[in-house]
Amino acid sequence: MKKSTSNKQPKCATYTVLSHCQPGVGKPQSPVWSLIRQCGMPSSSCTMYTYLFIYYLIQFCGHSWIFTNMTIRFLSFGKDSLADTFYSIGFVMCLCQSLSILELLHVLVGIEKNSFLPRFLQITERIIILFVISSQEEVQGKYIVCVLFFLWNLLDVVRYTYCMLSVTGTYYEALTWLNYTLWIPVYPLSILAKAFAIYESLPYFESFGTYSTKLPFPVALSICFPYILKMYLAMLFVGMYFITRYLCSERKAHLGASYMKEKRS
Repeated sequence: MKKSTSNKQPKCATYTVLSHCQPGVGKPQSPVWSLIRQCGMPSSSCTMYTYLFIYYLIQFCGHSWIFTNMTIRFLSFGKDSLADTFYSIGFVMCLCQSLSILELLHVLVGIEKNSFLPRFLQITERIIILFVISSQEEVQGKYIVCVLFFLWNLLDVVRYTYCMLSVTGTYYEALTWLNYTLWIPVYPLSILAKAFAIYESLPYFESFGTYSTKLPFPVALSICFPYILKMYLAMLFVGMYFITRYLCSERKAHLGASYMKEKRS
């Protein structure tokens, strides 16, 4: 794949890696470790980029392992592998999603310049769905769990690959395009999969009464958890609207210039 020759550093789809070039120098082509030795930045800046690189690397390894594991199991066992997807990779999936909470801290402290709300909605959506799935053992064996995990990791493998290379100043045109385009078909499908997973879990929460409770006197108020999930279903599609608008603006900002250049030529 041919590297992009543009000196303008694109932002990540859900992250914006701060520019770490020397004054008067274009994008660094050396690995991050060489960059730390040569760029002449304050040690705090070098530490920040090292931290970001390690974080992206850990997430890339985790999601790559999940995606590879799911693919190999499906090719080896076919449909039989779908029923125990959560038992095979659920722990690693929960670990990676819990670790992604750090990304909100990155935005708040300014390590990554990005809109807080869209990222907050994306992370909380996944954590809530994982909480719902892990709460009911009967739901964990549903095929929709495998579909949902596949869609999540398909997006994350591409995204973390792009973010990890961005920290080192390495950009590929094909990877950049894929990072800003893959979500168009995959993200709406993942929302539908989330909604279906919640729908599948409702009968079990209703019959078992999990997380439903009755507040003591004098409030005398009953909290029915299935009603909360039904309200969250509506909020899920509202959040999809805001996240889609944000991702569209990001895609337009970073790919629009190249499209206009091709159109003029």
